[in-house]
Amino acid sequence: MNRPGSFFLAAALASLFATAPARAQDKLEIFSWWAGDEGPALKALIDLYSKKYPNIQVINSTVTGGSGVNARAVLKTRMLGGDPPDSFQVHAGQELIGTWVVANRMEDLSDLFKSEGWMAQFPKGLIALLSARNGIWSVPVNIHRSNVMWYVPANLKKWGVSPPKTLDEFLATCKTLQGKGVQHPLALGENWTYNHLWESVALGVLGPEDWTALWTGKLKFNDPKAVKVWATFGQVLDFANPDASGLSWQQATDRMLKGTAAFNVMGDWAAGYMATTLKLKPGEGFGWEASPGTGGVFM
Repeated sequence: MNRPGSFFLAAALASLFATAPARAQDKLEIFSWWAGDEGPALKALIDLYSKKYPNIQVINSTVTGGSGVNARAVLKTRMLGGDPPDSFQVHAGQELIGTWVVANRMEDLSDLFKSEGWMAQFPKGLIALLSARNGIWSVPVNIHRSNVMWYVPANLKKWGVSPPKTLDEFLATCKTLQGKGVQHPLALGENWTYNHLWESVALGVLGPEDWTALWTGKLKFNDPKAVKVWATFGQVLDFANPDASGLSWQQATDRMLKGTAAFNVMGDWAAGYMATTLKLKPGEGFGWEASPGTGGVFM
């Protein structure tokens, strides 16, 4: 399943991250949106690379903005302007294949996967997600789980509710919370977090098989099953804060932590923010479950 937030490195034509030393170039640019709370993880990767290849200068080009909204705009300008970065962060799947791969702007990494033995190391389903047109087009560096619902255990205990397991339970729990004074039980942020939430709701309504069928064309978007996704999504949004567009994803998470909201659906990178930046103890300062209806599924 495609996952927003996952970190893959794609190599633009005339440059290749993993084989940079073999090309005898003395610089390597990594273009990404990993900054702020996620910056240390990228720095650790760069430090490891620099230790192995000390003669290569790594240029860390970051464009801030959740989910790469701003970075993709800058990348498009550079790609169309003839100034592609050596490598860049991308979400696996059609975000890359449906844009720069079909435009013949990328380098096939199939030989690299074979020489490094990665064909046997990565799950077949993941490699399929990276593949098209008889090629493999990006290297998995980090894989996030998207379908996670966050909460504060002490707050739920205070309100007398439990983490909902299903979408019906979620809607009922939010209704109960409103009766206890929590006006907007679900904390949402800027626009891309709506898309993020929609994916979790869609998976919860459809289940894994129909979710996949939706993107392969086997299940049409006007099928009653797919229409139900939108109806349920609307019900979920009824419990969200109306000022979401003015909040970053971190600020939305903060509302959940401060108790003005009960739940926040966000990828597992939120754990890094809460545990590393805010110094909260997992399981106490914050808790988590699979987003309602998606238990046992990793998206």
